[in-house]
Formats: sequence, C-alpha cells, structure tokens
Amino acid sequence: KINPDMEDIILSSIITCPECGTHSEEQMPEDACQFIWQCPNCSEIIKPKRNDCCVFCSFGDTPCPPVQMNKNCT
Repeated sequence: KINPDMEDIILSSIITCPECGTHSEEQMPEDACQFIWQCPNCSEIIKPKRNDCCVFCSFGDTPCPPVQMNKNCT
C-alpha cells in the first residue's frame, strides 16, 4: 500500500557537483536525508551547504522527501 503522504513526492533528483559541474540523477531516500554524496565523475565527496539538511537540498534540482512533506529531516 502506498503511503498517502508520499503520492505526490518526487523521489529522484539531479545533483550538480559543485566541484566539476557533472549532473547525476540520483534516487533519494524516502524517509531520511543523505548527508554525503560522491561525484561519479571527479570522486569528490560532497556534503550539504551550511544550514541545509542534505546534499539534495544543497545541490539537487528537487529537495529531499522530508522537506517536500514539510517534515524535519532525520
């Protein structure tokens, strides 16, 4: 059964590496924030910007599911 809160939630985001500019489509965790992402091109380890909850909110084209649902990130 699909969680009714999740029906309009986007679960993929295109992250742009701040080091080399590579774009990568990534699946987001449904119920958590992702704090680290490794660029598939330059291998740089990317962390969220200050005051952002996760790499998707900092460098993605779509905020993470908890933010989309107006919930606190975990």
